[in-house]
Amino acid sequence: MLDIKQTYSFNFPTPIRFGAGVIKELGAYLKDNNLSSPLLVTDPNVAELSFFKDIQKDLEQQGLSTEVYKEMHKNPVKSDVLSGGDLYHKTNRDCIIGIGGGVALDVARAIVLRVNHKRDLFDYDDLIGGDKYVTEDVPHFITVPTTSGTGSEVGRSAIISEDDTKKKRILFSPKLLAKIVFADPLLTMELPGFITAATGMDALTHNMEAYLAKGFHPMCDGIALEGISLIKDSLATATKNPDVESRAKMLLASLMGAVAFQKGLGIVHSLAHPMSSLLDTHHGLANAVNLPYGMAFNYEGFEDRFDKMGVALGLGSNSAAKVIPSLFELNNELGLPTKLGDVGVESSHIEALSQLALEDFCHPSNPKPVTKADFAAIYKKAL
Repeated sequence: MLDIKQTYSFNFPTPIRFGAGVIKELGAYLKDNNLSSPLLVTDPNVAELSFFKDIQKDLEQQGLSTEVYKEMHKNPVKSDVLSGGDLYHKTNRDCIIGIGGGVALDVARAIVLRVNHKRDLFDYDDLIGGDKYVTEDVPHFITVPTTSGTGSEVGRSAIISEDDTKKKRILFSPKLLAKIVFADPLLTMELPGFITAATGMDALTHNMEAYLAKGFHPMCDGIALEGISLIKDSLATATKNPDVESRAKMLLASLMGAVAFQKGLGIVHSLAHPMSSLLDTHHGLANAVNLPYGMAFNYEGFEDRFDKMGVALGLGSNSAAKVIPSLFELNNELGLPTKLGDVGVESSHIEALSQLALEDFCHPSNPKPVTKADFAAIYKKAL
């Protein structure tokens, strides 16, 4: 049972300090590890928020020298990473702290890789076996999540796009795990309702797709079901009438989704990624709109799994058929769109979106194989 008056320490897969106020421990942690000059990596929006300025001020008051890197795109690209790496060296930093949502944490993690690895950044693309080149030491890396969506704080990969083609590349290595995560729900309290909803649906997508992903990983399955349950309990409240408890539950659910999807993701992410690449759609929003349609594609033959997700969603036993309608209802309750046309997708986009979806790295772990024609049909249905 979660007690929001307590703070917690647990490891899975990396050490996590969780609870209201744990961010205040950051300066002492740095000093205990003989670190004095962190590069704070965040996005331009978070950099202007009061809690970020408070973190920086607190570190400075403890005699630590900080530098901020915030130059990044909404969907990060290679040049964002290279510029961050240059700043790390130019200002003589000794560690990296990623503060923010998935974008900031992906850029921070990619900078961690870049600091001592000098090949072309995309030589390290995991999809072409580039992880074998991750052989050097990396800087001490700390993550501080401020959204409850990607769960990137506990990840070991970063998704970075090519500047020109916008094709997504994945940088991966166990070396890119954070040394510690400071997960403080108080840092999510300033998150606007719409972003809370969109990132929350991203977390729900992670948990649902991980649970359905093919392969055997019963621990991930159990974590995913509990993550789904936490989101059902807390997302609407966190969006409409946020309190520390609802935000804490969402932060936990986000962490759990990211742990669970080491098993794999699936069709929904492959539908969503091209929308971010081509149309600059917010990733969580793209997942939210596509989630019911992707789940509908996967439903037949996996009714037993949908039954268990139905229980986690509070729909009762033998509720497989209720899961997909409940996802539409949840989007409506959160004020999120349920049609692709509402987020700028047009019929003329479907061909390019379908080709990119087919090339995406997530759907090979989907429980059912997906063809380009399948992707096109789903996009048309969702339009």
